[in-house]
Amino acid sequence: MIYSKFSKRFLVGSLSALFVLSSCTNLHTDEVDSIVIDNTGGTTTGNPTELLAGTYSDLSAFTDQAGVYSLYEHTTDEMIPPTRGTDWGDNGVWRQLYQHTWDPTHTYVVNSWNILNQRAYKCNQVLASNPSEQEAAEAKFLRAFFMWHVMDLFGKVPFREVGEGVDVNPKVMTRSEAFDFIVKDLEEALPDLPSPAPSAENSKASKAAAYTLLARLYLNKAVYKASSPEGPYTFDAADMDKVIDYADEVAALGYALEDQYFVNFTTAAQSEIIFTSPTGTPENRYRMTLHYNNNPDGWNGFATLADFYATFEEDDIRRGIPATPNGSQYSGLGRGFLLGQQYKDDGSIIINARNSKPLAFTKEVPLTGASTEAGIRVIKYHPLDKGKYIFMRYADVYLMKVEALFRKGSTAEALDEINDLRTLRGASVLGSLDETSILAERGRELYWEGLRRLDQVRFGTFNNTWQDKSNTETYRVLYPIPQQALDSNPNLKQNKGYPGYVGD
Repeated sequence: MIYSKFSKRFLVGSLSALFVLSSCTNLHTDEVDSIVIDNTGGTTTGNPTELLAGTYSDLSAFTDQAGVYSLYEHTTDEMIPPTRGTDWGDNGVWRQLYQHTWDPTHTYVVNSWNILNQRAYKCNQVLASNPSEQEAAEAKFLRAFFMWHVMDLFGKVPFREVGEGVDVNPKVMTRSEAFDFIVKDLEEALPDLPSPAPSAENSKASKAAAYTLLARLYLNKAVYKASSPEGPYTFDAADMDKVIDYADEVAALGYALEDQYFVNFTTAAQSEIIFTSPTGTPENRYRMTLHYNNNPDGWNGFATLADFYATFEEDDIRRGIPATPNGSQYSGLGRGFLLGQQYKDDGSIIINARNSKPLAFTKEVPLTGASTEAGIRVIKYHPLDKGKYIFMRYADVYLMKVEALFRKGSTAEALDEINDLRTLRGASVLGSLDETSILAERGRELYWEGLRRLDQVRFGTFNNTWQDKSNTETYRVLYPIPQQALDSNPNLKQNKGYPGYVGD
């Protein structure tokens, strides 16, 4: 990575804090070598190709189980981070997210703010370094991608213009201003972005990725433009038309639903994969959930809730495929939700070394004091044939179109579309459609893919109660601005509800 003195004022805390991981893990986030560049003038420049490659490498931060991913998943009704003895206690960082009791000092809130803003600024370095037209377009897409996360999570987006030096405090965009800026970046980038076919190797900015992010922006425009972050939200038909148009653009580029659901997460993935991480791997996604004896790399961490699991029909393929004990699997692992007795590849039972009993996962799992076998585990990326970590896939685009059709009043068409998906996945057809059923379908299709918080906020369920989570404070649809960021930039103001808020 390349850092300038900018980081002393724009970011907060020590850069070493960016890589804080759970004490239960040994996996680290891959980063490129650091080069400290002293610069007191405008944006540091360099070789645009090398700078762009480093910015793509920075996407590996999203593959960690902590940081940005934890803000989107651990705060929702589809993932629970149980403390098992002293394991996964970690001074309460996971419980605070799950129970919506975080504050401006929370490690993963601070780290996410730092990571996302630093990476957005690095895109400015590319743009200031005389890039080719395609390199500039890719940098604008990546800047939009990072800034979208800041806008979505924190509401306010600090921004320094390409030519401004470290002596200038970054201006702060409102959520509405940031929305407009991000849309403009994507629209300007589109003509010069490539149009690769669907592939498991799609790890660069493309037209399909830009269309997908634009669809996501317009689907959530009511949230981002609302006078109050917690709503109410009014979805404009013209915005929904844009979602539909962008979804159709993605389909026109050859993207389509994959017949075999779990193929999406393997090296054989093709028809759905729009944008993946070029360097970060998905190993954390299975390590963070698997039992120590279920897999030699398991950390025995996170599970799904019994209530979430209950939303799946028995024949819905997305619920899972059991392992076949004939050597074709890996450590006896099935795909999807792992529940009940676990087996080795040869068909013999796995013994839980902690209590010398057969390892059988249970539906119920408490947030604290959980036994090592408690909780349904989740496997989308399988150790046998894991593909790249996915940021965007077509099923999300497909369901965004379904939701947009519904919100603009084309309910019959939306129902037909969602039933086509359900039939493909082995689920029964729905007789009617409402917001509850659309949100539930998004959960069934996209679970643990880092989108649940985004969906729950838009559908107004983020502040509901669920197992071991009773806090319903509505202001928590936004995270707090870290105190060190407030101290370093007088243009920043704290979000409503958090310590230090003085009004807008």
